[in-house]
Amino acid sequence: MWIADRWNDYEVLDTSSGEKLERWGDYTLVRPDPQVIWDTPHEHPGWKTKNGHYHRSSRGGGEWEFFDLPEEWTIQYSLPSPSLSPLTFHLKPFAFKHTGIFPEQAVNWDWCSEHILARRAKDPSARPKVLNLFAYTGGATLCAASSGALVTHVDASKGMVTWAKENSTSSDLPGDSVRWLVDDCVKFVEREIRRGNRYDAIIMDPPSYGRGPKGEIWKIEEQVYHLITLTASLLSDDPLFFLINSYTTGLQPAVLTYMIKKAIAHTRGGSVESAEITLPVSGTDLLLPCGASGRWEP
Repeated sequence: MWIADRWNDYEVLDTSSGEKLERWGDYTLVRPDPQVIWDTPHEHPGWKTKNGHYHRSSRGGGEWEFFDLPEEWTIQYSLPSPSLSPLTFHLKPFAFKHTGIFPEQAVNWDWCSEHILARRAKDPSARPKVLNLFAYTGGATLCAASSGALVTHVDASKGMVTWAKENSTSSDLPGDSVRWLVDDCVKFVEREIRRGNRYDAIIMDPPSYGRGPKGEIWKIEEQVYHLITLTASLLSDDPLFFLINSYTTGLQPAVLTYMIKKAIAHTRGGSVESAEITLPVSGTDLLLPCGASGRWEP
């Protein structure tokens, strides 16, 4: 498994009874987590001094309860290279318990950054082209752009793309380093194939279910393999990597590995590796599962 254990501004403080207690900078939140099927005594004082609590409803969804929490605040993350400035992320609690980033993805940001920096070390003038699909608020986009890549950021939600732009501005990224697009990811990939465009690296984090900007329906189990196959044809002749992340229960690491092998490694060779991504729980030996990722590199 891969562990996102390099955070300073974020940590899982405790877990119990379907919930996790988290520190986001100066604030603590309690949010539901379906992986937490055990009970602990709630000894950590943060359970009583939390700034926000998302309560799951038995009818589906839920709502936030706030205790002295600002409408928005920021945290930072430092990539492994000391030459890179910290990335800044704007946080705000919104629907479906989210805050604006998935901190476990930092383990993938580190991996992507290392590959981009390695390419640039061989050729300082190189600016690898990276495609980030279902790009959300831009964690992977900021990572790649900060490391010297030219990024195409695609998400169907205009609000998420605007949020990602705010993160980019706060992280002082060059204005020409990212192309921001509000688009249906599948249709965008199909158009890029027709245009003959190519990318040195591809990142995708498809949702289990979603809608495009014109109401297009996305169901991951029915469409993800087709999308991987389509997107693989956008890789350049000298690619860096392909990365897919999944929070869908049925897409376990072995499934990701098999799909990537069939869609990419079968014709291009290279190596494929997939694993659970996890977050450490402070003061314990527990690693909290947070989905799975699959990686290919030549």
